[in-house]
Amino acid sequence: MKWLFSSFLSMLLCSVLAQKIIPPDPVLPLPSQRQLDWMSMEMNAFIHFTTNTFTDLEWGRGDENESVFNPTAANPEQWVEVLKNTGFKGIILTCKHHDGFCLWSSAYTNHSIKNSPYKNGKGYLVREVSDACKNAGIGFGIYLSPWDRNSAVYAKPEYINYYRNQLTELIAGYGPVFELWFDGANGGTGYYGGANEKRQISQDYYDWGNTIKLARSLQKEEMVIFSDDGPDIRWVGNEQGYVCETNWYSIDPDSCHIRRPGFEKIIGTGMENGSAWIPSEVDVSIRPGWFYHASEDSLVKSPEKLFEIYLQSVGRGAVLLLNVPPDRRGLIHENDVKALQGFRKILDNAFKTNLIEGAKVSVSSTRGKANEFGCSQLTDENPDTYWATDDETTQGTIEIELRKEQVINYIVLHEYLKLGQRIRAFSVEVKIGDKWILVASGTTVGYKRILKIDPVITDKIRVNISDAKACLTVSGVEVF
Repeated sequence: MKWLFSSFLSMLLCSVLAQKIIPPDPVLPLPSQRQLDWMSMEMNAFIHFTTNTFTDLEWGRGDENESVFNPTAANPEQWVEVLKNTGFKGIILTCKHHDGFCLWSSAYTNHSIKNSPYKNGKGYLVREVSDACKNAGIGFGIYLSPWDRNSAVYAKPEYINYYRNQLTELIAGYGPVFELWFDGANGGTGYYGGANEKRQISQDYYDWGNTIKLARSLQKEEMVIFSDDGPDIRWVGNEQGYVCETNWYSIDPDSCHIRRPGFEKIIGTGMENGSAWIPSEVDVSIRPGWFYHASEDSLVKSPEKLFEIYLQSVGRGAVLLLNVPPDRRGLIHENDVKALQGFRKILDNAFKTNLIEGAKVSVSSTRGKANEFGCSQLTDENPDTYWATDDETTQGTIEIELRKEQVINYIVLHEYLKLGQRIRAFSVEVKIGDKWILVASGTTVGYKRILKIDPVITDKIRVNISDAKACLTVSGVEVF
């Protein structure tokens, strides 16, 4: 009897294991957790503020007297309040731009806010912005220009230590930092220690590998790093506020360097079979310039233009980095505030109500017919669950029947990226009468794909995924 009972238990165990459906194999490369956390932020803000604000330049020469930096009413709390209310999850401050002027009291240079009239040399804006971000519960990021047109040792070996010393001051003194931004502009004319001359550098001058190791060692919290070579984020290839409709997160690191021949052909689209996960960041300014200029007060982007930028950046799976430069008072200008408030209103109205709530959702097939990979995962608003198909199934259909006919303007799709990016091609149809009408099509989906369609009244929507690198893993679908 013991033998029979033991055999029965073994058979029961085998039966249970046989019913357990194994998740899909990952499609390499895969994102790190810090990259996924960064992508989920969706919108961050840039703050360009330095002597250029007062000299009316975009690139300072490095010969500016520290006394020119004198904001009369600087209020980082106002910056943070305006930007947080707009929906930005983090702020990156230009702690040092190409002119070399430091917005903190650096021990390694006199070209610093400590020698300016601002708060009698006792007002350290890096600290003020960092504290304001922490108090508001949003991320604080650092921009530290590698090119320094004021430093006497720029283009010499000792400058690398100088730069790393300043990086250490910033991260150790004002962190934690959610994003570290290394500008690609470097080398050329400047007033290097008073010497008005041109200095060129070699491509490997900065020794980025060791600088990045240093940066990571300076704080326990994870942070993403942007530079010509990544390693976490790549430049989108333009400053107009869009990423290409085909947006692969994978790319070969050598191919995304802006000084590599032919980079512009692939940096905006990525590479379907790239070796590293380096997603794109869309950097654009709310004004024509990156720093405040009174002559541009009438040229602030409209709320409608900002919404278009949102759809062409976040809506194509990228992260938006919008620059909002304070004026000479040290405040975000009224025109910029008005544009941001209008943008937020459009955004809220567009995505106020997800019409898929209460809808009937069905799929063409489910991985192993298991509920854990079924259609309910598409509407549970949990990014860690997903609909999946069997290994050999690289095509699939999602059908949505709304509770009643409604005006449809947007369809939003999300891929489950912890197992890699897969979808190559898809389309969306709506049913009008007894006919299915094509309303949208695309290539990649990624973290978030927003499809704006001509408004249509319907109660039936069908998403057709026609090509993928491997079996499908889709974490969400929304209708607005």
